[in-house]
Amino acid sequence: MKHQKVTPYGKQGSKKEQVTDMFDRIAFRYDFLNRLLSAGIDVQWRKSLVRAATGSAPKALLDIATGTGDVAIMLANAAAEAKITGLDISSNMLEIARQKTRKRDLSDRIHYVLGDSENLPFEDNTYDAITVAFGVRNFENTLLGLEECYRVLKTGGSLSVLEFSQPTSTPFRQLYHFYFKNILPLVGRITSRDPRAYHYLFESAQSFPSGKDFASLLTAAGFGSASFKPLTFGICTLYTGIK
Repeated sequence: MKHQKVTPYGKQGSKKEQVTDMFDRIAFRYDFLNRLLSAGIDVQWRKSLVRAATGSAPKALLDIATGTGDVAIMLANAAAEAKITGLDISSNMLEIARQKTRKRDLSDRIHYVLGDSENLPFEDNTYDAITVAFGVRNFENTLLGLEECYRVLKTGGSLSVLEFSQPTSTPFRQLYHFYFKNILPLVGRITSRDPRAYHYLFESAQSFPSGKDFASLLTAAGFGSASFKPLTFGICTLYTGIK
């Protein structure tokens, strides 16, 4: 399914450049807003992602769009023997991730890399499992990013993706749309100093392929056993694929 390309700031510059700029701007409020705007439910979603990624006791994990390192830290705690690489395009987000990791005495197990998800700076067949939490919709080229994940995974390795999706039940769907379109951008504008960032969250979530459509992209990228599981009435969906 071809989806509409949505960028944070309109037509100036590539989506990749705009996403980098946006996350550099909001990094200082990112964790606070995640907890506030999701009422803490995002923590449970990430736990589901980590369980999916660590079920096969992986030794080498890659967290793409790692942001401020929440998932990377959770992976380190869930897989005590594993080494984790966290990759992100925003240097400001990664600096916060490194600070959090040092405070938890996990710097020997988590390594952060500034890099592009569509041109991963890793060798083929490097990782046992890859996670992406709320980052795939920010890819400039979704299929290319998924193909890169496939390339750096070992045979039998898993990709686990969390993304926003569209609730289908009434009245939850209507409440969801009202909140994402009106309340979330207002709070984000007041607290993050970036009036566009949380409008982009709504717009990108609206335009992004979900459910079977995203599972089909996983298949197109080469993944077998592509599956998906809606979470919290379908606000979010957990996707998995096996190389």
